[in-house]
Amino acid sequence: MDRRSFLKTGAALAVAGAMPSVARAQEGTITFGGSVPMTGSAAETGLNVLYGYRCAVKYINEEMGGVEIGGQKYKLDLSLFDDASDPARATTLIQRQVDEGIGFFLGSFGSNIVLPTCAITEGAGRIMVQAGGGSDLIFTQGRKRVFGIFPRASLQFVSSVNMFKALEPKVGKISIMYTNDAFSEFQAAGARKTIEEAGIEVIDYIALPAQVSDVSNVLTTIRQNTPDILVCTTHDETSTLITRQMVATNTNVPMLYQTLGPQTAGYRDALGNYANGVVTQAYWSERATFECEYFGSAAKFAEYYAANFDRTLTYHMASGAVCILAYVQAAKIAGSLDVDAVRDALSGLDYNCFYGHLRFTPEGDGDPALLGPLLVQRQAGEIEVIAPADVASAPVIYPAPSWQDRA
Repeated sequence: MDRRSFLKTGAALAVAGAMPSVARAQEGTITFGGSVPMTGSAAETGLNVLYGYRCAVKYINEEMGGVEIGGQKYKLDLSLFDDASDPARATTLIQRQVDEGIGFFLGSFGSNIVLPTCAITEGAGRIMVQAGGGSDLIFTQGRKRVFGIFPRASLQFVSSVNMFKALEPKVGKISIMYTNDAFSEFQAAGARKTIEEAGIEVIDYIALPAQVSDVSNVLTTIRQNTPDILVCTTHDETSTLITRQMVATNTNVPMLYQTLGPQTAGYRDALGNYANGVVTQAYWSERATFECEYFGSAAKFAEYYAANFDRTLTYHMASGAVCILAYVQAAKIAGSLDVDAVRDALSGLDYNCFYGHLRFTPEGDGDPALLGPLLVQRQAGEIEVIAPADVASAPVIYPAPSWQDRA
């Protein structure tokens, strides 16, 4: 990746006393500001989101010749910087872009970065559309100018529990492990509530530090009272750590479910065959029957991406790309690049595209009935959709083989 193309500086200043319109940044160009973790602990998934942004911009500029808004044709441009997975760095540089007059922002990855940066863009009257922050705190503090492609964390487990209830042999007890951060804690609480409402017992509810290097003591508890499913609402590196130590300590459960990590090539590369059988969430699949005027379909998006980029495709690329599409569709509806008009159009957006049915709640997160996750499982090295049943590409493997049998 040519990082220099994402480390641009020198965006034009906003007109004094006026709300910035990104069209003012450069004649005939819509510029999107923001940050992405290209390095640091969140880089594995952050780069996936970045490649999604790049893919949408490349397609619209090169295949469609740009986009027409209010009778004028525009090309798209990215002015994104590496926040190095550091909230302090991200806030400093986002404030700089606000001061330079950027009006439209794309989000970073991780609620710990999206939370402080969206507070800056909100306070400045700008807009952020993002696919990296799902914490309830982003959407429950009265913000009107931040939009999330995913449902808020506490509403992300309905489809998962529906799958749990359909498993045979019957699921009777679940343990939950989560990291103490703004996203994972809310997701774990939502998971616990939804699981218990379904009549399934939560036998352990275990908090891990936000930065954790050893879970062996926790795994002792799991072995002493083995659940039918171990749910981990953890980020990429922690998920990999948990799985490695489960293998090392021969901690077997019928299903290991981790919300982040197993989707990535980094997880697969780190764990090899041990990644098989692990279940996770995916908010998009190239096998889904979604269509739109841009990429044509989910499958064609995957084809275009594979022909132009060499980073392994995950749903994060699709969710990054749809952030760009949301902005473009809203601007087309508004008929202008006026920030307030585009914000209003985003709040009312109701659009079918290659990603699915794009609609936001009144608080700005993705509609949970339309944009909730699919469930996927690594099987023989491939990611297969296992739920909902009507879009499944393979049946779930449950109980999963022991670690010894996966070696």
